[in-house]
Formats: sequence, structure tokens, C-alpha cells
Amino acid sequence: MKNCAVVILNWNGRKMLEKYLPSVLEYSRDDADVIVADNASTDDSLQWLSEHHPEVQTIVLDRNYGFAEGYNRALKMLNDAPSNLVPPYPRTPAHSNYDYYVLLNSDVEVTHYWLDPLIEHMDNHPEVAACQPKLLSWTDKDSFEYAGACGGFIDKYGYPFCRGRIFDTVEHDNGQYDYAQEILWATGACLLVRAKDYWDADGLDGRFFAHNEEIDLCWRLRLKGRKIMCIPDSQVYHLGGGTLPKGNPRKTYLNFRNNLTMLYKCLPDNELRKVMIMRWLLDYVAAWQTLLVNRNWGDFRAIYRARRDFRRIVPQYREERRRLQESRVVQRVPERTTFSILWQYYAHHRRTFSEL
Repeated sequence: MKNCAVVILNWNGRKMLEKYLPSVLEYSRDDADVIVADNASTDDSLQWLSEHHPEVQTIVLDRNYGFAEGYNRALKMLNDAPSNLVPPYPRTPAHSNYDYYVLLNSDVEVTHYWLDPLIEHMDNHPEVAACQPKLLSWTDKDSFEYAGACGGFIDKYGYPFCRGRIFDTVEHDNGQYDYAQEILWATGACLLVRAKDYWDADGLDGRFFAHNEEIDLCWRLRLKGRKIMCIPDSQVYHLGGGTLPKGNPRKTYLNFRNNLTMLYKCLPDNELRKVMIMRWLLDYVAAWQTLLVNRNWGDFRAIYRARRDFRRIVPQYREERRRLQESRVVQRVPERTTFSILWQYYAHHRRTFSEL
């Protein structure tokens, strides 16, 4: 019986599937199903799959739900009996009782035996809810990739950084992080998560649409006392920026809005007010910096809209925050640092994880 579902969420990504899917099919374990969940693509992705990889099982969603809700709906369908599924889902996996899900971007090239270290670690460590491999750049295979590198952390004000990447400084991979490490968040580009933990945490926050959703999920799992790991014995190569490239104002908007929402949900009561005050200051400094220094009107407006919309949606998260805070098992998550990464990076010029 297969116990792992490798689920690739696709939206108009026929070229990505054509380039990267063959490695997933070739190098994944025999006890893993490879499934493409299509987010209502308008290109010929499904036709191409049917013609060139009829063995790949598909789930077709009725519209583009974004990364977060797209995965929620696709994985929910894997839990439902196939007989309960109705059109427009033409083909569905025959097996639904998976122990593990892998959320895999369509622009990831995997390597020989990439799943083995991840699944073996999870099998041997029931306290671990999720893990990631070492994420390297497809365009520069000797360097880490921005989206997750060798495991993620956040600082006291909610800024994410990784072993191998702090802000725009991306390190070469010289084996400096080739050891398993507890982390706060695992990259959504290649995230292996225990199915039970995924649903116990209510999955990804579909209201995020995209960006910061995996950090939010992993932080909520950490508050429940579950662990997140990076297992660098497994490595994959990620192209990155396939849907929203860096510098896109929509991406800036989602990153700021979702990061603030995540902080509101997960910060303990004794830190919420002071952190939010500091973020108010830092966000507006960032907005004016993008305008005055970078002459970027799009990102300037995006940050202002993100803060405005965050204020509007806070009421719908109040009850969720209350429940999360009342049920938290871990009061102080050690992978959330007590220092400001901005101060470390810009004032002390510490540009790599090993210097922190």
C-alpha cells in the first residue's frame, strides 16, 4: 500500500511540467503516488499530461484557488472516497489513506532517492510533523535557492530567513549546513508533512492565497508542540519565481499582508502589541524606501494596501487567534529568534546564517 502522495499544484504550467515532472516520476519511491492537482489552468496542461503521462493521476479544480486553498481542496479530495467525487474531477487517485503528503512546486527537479531520507526521518521520529530537503538553485546548482534554502527561521519581528539565505544574500553550498536541523518553517516549494498533522492544524490558511502560508502552517504546528526539520541528505533544485516573479507588486502585497496576519494569529499575548507597533514603523520605512530610493511606485502602493487590508481583516481572525493561544503547548518557540535580523544584517553586516 502506498503511503505518500507527491502532489504538484499546477496553474498554466505545462512548460514546467514538461521540464521537471520526468525527474519526479523517475526518482520517486515505489510507495509514492505522483498526482497533479490542476488549479483551473487555461493552457493545455491537462491535455499534455493525458497524452504524454497518462499514468499520472490528476485532480481538476473548478477555479484557481491559489496555492494555499488549492492544496487544501486537492488534499481534501485525497481523504474523500473516490465514489464521493463528482465532476469536474475526471480522474482521481484510487488510494486515499496516505500517511504523508509532499507539496511540490511544478518547477522543482528532484534527485535520486530524494524521498528516502525525508520519509525515513519521519518514520523514525513521530514527534516531527513536517520536513524539507536542502533546496538548491536550478540555475546555479552550487548555491542555495531563495525560497527555503536549508531551513527557515523568523526573527522577533516576523522577518523570515534561512540557513543559506538572509534577505537577498544567498550563500554557495559548501556543505556548511549538511546536518539535520530543527527549524521553524519548511519551504512550500518541497514540503513533506504528516497527513494527520496537516488536518489537525486545519491545513494551510486559504485566505492567504499565496506567500507565507507554509510559515504560518509550520508556526501553528510548532505551537502545538510538533517539530519541523530540514534533512539535507535529501536535495532538490528549484527554479523559483514561476508564478509571481520577484519585484511583482502583487507578490509584495501578499507577503506583507500575510506576514502581518500570521503574526497576529501566532504571537503570544505579551508580545503582540509591541511587535505590531514596531512593524507599523518598519513597514512604512520600507514603503518610503522603495519609493525614494528604488523609485518603485508599485511596491510603495502594495505595502500601503497590505497594511490597510490587514486592518480590515483582523476581526475575522480574532476568534481563531483566541483558540490558537488557548491551545498552545509551546510558549516560547526557540526557532523564532530574540534578535532583529534587520539589525544583524544592516548594522552588524552579518550576511550569513553562521555569522548570527
